[in-house]
Amino acid sequence: MEPFSISIALSVFVAYLMIDWLFTEYTLAIVELKKVKAANVGALIYLLGAYGVVNYVGDWRYVIPMCIGGWLGTYISVWMKEKI
Repeated sequence: MEPFSISIALSVFVAYLMIDWLFTEYTLAIVELKKVKAANVGALIYLLGAYGVVNYVGDWRYVIPMCIGGWLGTYISVWMKEKI
């Protein structure tokens, strides 16, 4: 197993923070019947998700920043929607 990389951990964290934020946008786009926005956001979710999977399949330790990023992404997106 290769040594744990802080830069990879940070990139996985940011990727999953963005994925969960995008899931909020995706859900709203579907509810509002915005086809193009929903399709574009869905594609971005898959792209970022694939990046994360490629990294944590090689080293399970990257699951930790993935989960923290996902939690924080959901929290921030809901918090931002409350402010609107």
